[in-house]
Amino acid sequence: MIPNISPSTFQNANILIIGDIILDHYIYGSVSRISPEAPVPVLLKESSAMGLGGAGNVAANIAGLGGKASLLSVSGDDSNHEALLNLLAGQPISASIIKDPSRSTTLKTRVMARQHQLVRIDEEQAHALPPEIENKVFEAFTGLCPTCQTVILSDYGKGVLNPELCKKIIKTCREQGKWVMVDPKGSQWEKYRFAHCLTPNFKEFSSVVGEIPNQDRFILEKAKALCQELEIENLLITRGSKGMVLVKRTGEPFSLKADAKEVFDVSGAGDTVIASLAVCISMGWDWESSVDFANKAAGIVVGKSGTKPVTILDIAEKLSDGNFAANKILSLESAIQKVDSWKAEDKRIGFTNGCFDILHSGHVHLLHASARLCDKLIVGLNTDESITGLKGPGRPILSQEDRSRLIAALGSVDLVVLFDEPTPLNLISALKPHILIKGQDYQKSQVVGADLVESWGGEVALIDLVENKSTTSIIEKIKNKG
Repeated sequence: MIPNISPSTFQNANILIIGDIILDHYIYGSVSRISPEAPVPVLLKESSAMGLGGAGNVAANIAGLGGKASLLSVSGDDSNHEALLNLLAGQPISASIIKDPSRSTTLKTRVMARQHQLVRIDEEQAHALPPEIENKVFEAFTGLCPTCQTVILSDYGKGVLNPELCKKIIKTCREQGKWVMVDPKGSQWEKYRFAHCLTPNFKEFSSVVGEIPNQDRFILEKAKALCQELEIENLLITRGSKGMVLVKRTGEPFSLKADAKEVFDVSGAGDTVIASLAVCISMGWDWESSVDFANKAAGIVVGKSGTKPVTILDIAEKLSDGNFAANKILSLESAIQKVDSWKAEDKRIGFTNGCFDILHSGHVHLLHASARLCDKLIVGLNTDESITGLKGPGRPILSQEDRSRLIAALGSVDLVVLFDEPTPLNLISALKPHILIKGQDYQKSQVVGADLVESWGGEVALIDLVENKSTTSIIEKIKNKG
């Protein structure tokens, strides 16, 4: 049901996100002992990181999927406001963050021992917006609304989306023909009346309709009645390991099983669902295909540690279904996006390069050995034109399409990027790997890009080669036998 996906699939999806922005603070470390002061684990801190949460994470997911994200929210007039602006400056998000001196910026600090969350510490003031701040938010919304197709209300119950503001926003969207989607909070859903879609999880849904078993017949009955009561067109209820179900005010329901293979962290999964749904609906997809896409996106994000947005490349990889090798072959622009997402997950990036004309056991040995030195291995591959310039007429033997697919088919290779220049220096400069890898037929001083990689704290590694294995010798052997 899902159409073919490319980095440009959602480039014309223009989404406005309004709601509670959260500053996510992660403290990472390891635990090896219990405190002598109290029966609690002692975390040896190793690193920390800041990220966008709440409405900010919804916007980051839309940007990651290639859509245009406009974010409207409120923060405190404090140092964490500046931290939010710094994070947003590094994202392709158009942000309007209004300062409210009466509150602090919402901060969630999670203490992580490897993949496990030990404790979360919240700092927030969740009172309703003062009238003058609410008026500023609505004025900003009326200026931004005409340029978007869809408005998302990302309600985390921190005070931005009070009932009166929600009603005014939904009324304006309806008048202007905009889709309205809501990630709801709390049990008072009257303020979301007339929205096109709400995306609660099962616990949030139960808080409104009363405690019910997480079973189809109970959910469908209650959800249908709720859609009728609040004049909501769709309810997309996420059900954890049981998947998700779309219940329509008119029409048949649509259910999907959960798509996650491993669950490391459910933080931000709801943000990914509503962001994915919004970009699809904005591009004119039907609801069933849009829900299928959102389900796959959620399956990816719960397999990541921490609140991290899904990307269009993540989705393309998941949808490859046996054509995985082709999805490893990316343009430089897409490769930079992919590598940035790996770095955000603290992956060690390796890079090697070559012509790889007539793949042989020496090549395979080099690539397997290179992969053991890093988490993700990139191969820079000379184009046909580049090889002809280096090795003369008659080369390459295999086209760049064949060579790139053969290299990408190896399990040790995570990414293949073609380059036209005689050397991969521009590629290395753009991708900034942690480790540059070549065979021991080179000396370190001869490795192109070695100085560059070491300048940002990376390293250079030289791999032992398989003796008497080269493309040139294979070609000569074939000629002699001919």
